[in-house]
Formats: sequence, C-alpha cells, structure tokens
Amino acid sequence: MEKSYKLKVNGAYEFELTAQDLDSLDIVKTGEASFHLLHENKSFHIQTTHSDFGNKRYQLKINNDDYDVVIETPLDSLIDSMGFVLNNSALVESIEAPMPGLILEVSIQEGQEVKENDQLLILEAMKMENVIVSPRDGVIKSISVNTGEAVEKKRTLITFE
Repeated sequence: MEKSYKLKVNGAYEFELTAQDLDSLDIVKTGEASFHLLHENKSFHIQTTHSDFGNKRYQLKINNDDYDVVIETPLDSLIDSMGFVLNNSALVESIEAPMPGLILEVSIQEGQEVKENDQLLILEAMKMENVIVSPRDGVIKSISVNTGEAVEKKRTLITFE
C-alpha cells in the first residue's frame, strides 16, 4: 500500500494524496510564497498567506478564496496509529520539580509571555545548577516558588494559563 498525505481543508473537507499524485501535479513556483497550478484545464493562482511549519498548518489564498489547510504526513499517520503523541509539550499546563533542590533564580514573572525554550528558573540539585526552560509558548499564570526556597521532587513550580 502506497503511503499517502492527508489534507484537511477548512476543518471540513478531507483529501488523500499519494506521492505519485503530488509528483503528477502541473505546478510552478511563481514567487517566494506563490504558485500556479493547472488541473483539469483550470488555472489556479495560489498564495501562501501564513504558514506554521511545525504544526503543518497553512493558510492559502487560491483564486482570491481563503483556505486553512492541515497536512498529515505518512509519519504522522504511523505515530498516531501506534498511540504516540507529537508535540505533547503544547499540552503542558504546569512544571514540577524534577528532583529535590534549591531555587537559585526565578527568571520570569506572573503574566509574562514566554516562548518555548525560554529560561524560567534555576534549580540547584546535587551541587549542579539545572536550568528549567519552558516546554511551550505561553503565559505564566502563577509561580509557586521563590528564590532561596527548598523544593521537593514533583512540587509544582510554575503554572501556565
């Protein structure tokens, strides 16, 4: 069975395309984010207006009509069928202490917007400084610790909105 790409358009329509289907498209790149497609003797002008490559979400303008497109690759399908989750860091609502230690520094404030991998705090454990970073983009709802405070393993340190 040939692997296929699943496209969901505007949250309502689903299409399945094989690699062979994609290779057979008569499509030409006409600009940095624009294309021209001929399909069944019809002309389509395609402009990518927004792209979120990590989540495989794209907003396209095709002949002046707007479309939201989500792409599922063969790897996404395989991972889904095996019961695994991709990008589960987006589901993280709070951060717990991975080990007992001492809070050396709190780098953020409540209400602050953070990006994935931004430093949140420093936890000293076993004479080593461990930088705790944000697992996702978000806004800090609450900070449950202060600089100089000792914490136990699994104690909630930070909560996201």
